[in-house]
Amino acid sequence: MSKYFTNAQLVGSAEQGVMTGSLATSGDLIETVGGTEPQSKSDKIDCNGLLLAPGIVDLGVFVIDKPAFHFGGVTRAALMPDQSPVLDLPAMIKHNSAIGKPDLWSHPIAAATKSLAGKQLAEIGLMKDAGARVVSTGRQWIADSGLMFKLLQYCQSLDLPLIVHSEDANLVNGAVATSGETATRLGLASAPASAEALSIARDLTLVEETRAHVHFRQVTTERGLNLIRKAKSQGLPVTCGITPAHFLLSDIAISDFRTFARLSPPLRGEDDRQACIAAIADGTIDIISSGHDPRGPEDKRLPFAESEPGMAGAETLLALALNLVKDGMISIGRLFELLSANPARLLNVKAGSLTAGYEADLILVDPDAPWQVDTRKMAAAAGNTPFHGLPAQGRVKAIYKGGKAI
Repeated sequence: MSKYFTNAQLVGSAEQGVMTGSLATSGDLIETVGGTEPQSKSDKIDCNGLLLAPGIVDLGVFVIDKPAFHFGGVTRAALMPDQSPVLDLPAMIKHNSAIGKPDLWSHPIAAATKSLAGKQLAEIGLMKDAGARVVSTGRQWIADSGLMFKLLQYCQSLDLPLIVHSEDANLVNGAVATSGETATRLGLASAPASAEALSIARDLTLVEETRAHVHFRQVTTERGLNLIRKAKSQGLPVTCGITPAHFLLSDIAISDFRTFARLSPPLRGEDDRQACIAAIADGTIDIISSGHDPRGPEDKRLPFAESEPGMAGAETLLALALNLVKDGMISIGRLFELLSANPARLLNVKAGSLTAGYEADLILVDPDAPWQVDTRKMAAAAGNTPFHGLPAQGRVKAIYKGGKAI
C-alpha cells in the first residue's frame, strides 16, 4: 500500500532547506517528493504543517533499544562491536542484523581485532560477506601502530570505513576525567585532553599512507578538531562525529561526583566545548549520534571512579540537537545531514534523505513541542542521562519504517 503525505514541511539538504509540499511512497521506497498524488490507491496522511524528515540513522550505539529509538525517531542504528560476545565473527554479524526488524534496522559493526583486544586482526572479509558495512576498534585504541597500519590497508582494500576511538591508551590508563580544575577539586584520576589529539595525529599519519576512510567516532577537543580540519583541507578521506553531551556539557557537569555525566571520552573544559560547537557550524563535524548506552543502578550508583561510562541518549538526541537550529548555528536541513544523511552515506545504505528511490524511513516532527527530560519516565532500558530535568523542545509525532507506520 502506498502512502501520500500532504501539507508537510519537507526537510531537504542544507542547500535545499525546508519545502512545503507532499511526498508519496510506493511499498517501502519513496516514490516522489513534491509531486502530485499518485493515481493508484493510497493512504492519505495530513501532516498538518509539521516537519516530515528522514528517519535518524544513529551511528555507534551500544545496545539495540527499540522503545528508546522509536521515541527518538531512530529508524536505523549501527551497533558497536562491544557486545557480549564481541561482534568478531560472521555468525554474530548475521544474528545482530536481524535484531529489531522489521520496524528497526540494525547494522552491526564488525570488530577490527579479535575480542577487541588490539592484538590480532579479526576475519573482516568474512564479516563483510555476512553483512557488515563498517569496521570499528570499539571503545579501545589500538596502540600497536604496525597492526593499525595493516588494519587500514585491509579496510581500504575491502572498501570498508573504519570507526576509531581516539584516546592514547598510554595517557588515559585509569583516568576517569579530563585534567583540569574540576578533576583536581574532586580528586579524580585524570588525563590531559591532548590524549585525543595524540591518537588522532597517529591515525591521520597512517591514513596518509593507506588512503583508508577513517571515521573518528567522537572528537571532543579543539586540538583534535583542528587536526581533522587540516586533514580534510588536504583531501584525506576522514570524517568525525560527536554526541550532544560533548557540545552541550563541560566537565563542570561531573561536580558532586555525578556518575550520570561519566562518559567515554570524558567531558572536556569549556573552551573545548565551544570549539565543538564551532566545528559543527563550519562543517568539520560530519555526524551527530547518541552514543546510546543505557546503564542501570548496578553500573551507575557507585563511587565515580568505579562507575561505568555511558548514557541513555537516543530519546534526547533530536531535541538536544535541535538547540543548534534554535540558536542559529545551523539550518534544519544541515541538522538532518548530521543525524541522517551522513551516517547513512557512511553505512552505504540508500536512506537518510527524502529522495525518490530511497527507503521510506520517515519521521513527523513537531520542533516546538515542549517536554521535560525525566529519568523516571524514559523508554530506554535504563534512564541514565545527565540531562534529567532539562526542559526540551522537539518531539517525534509519528515514525514510518519502510513506509509502514510504527
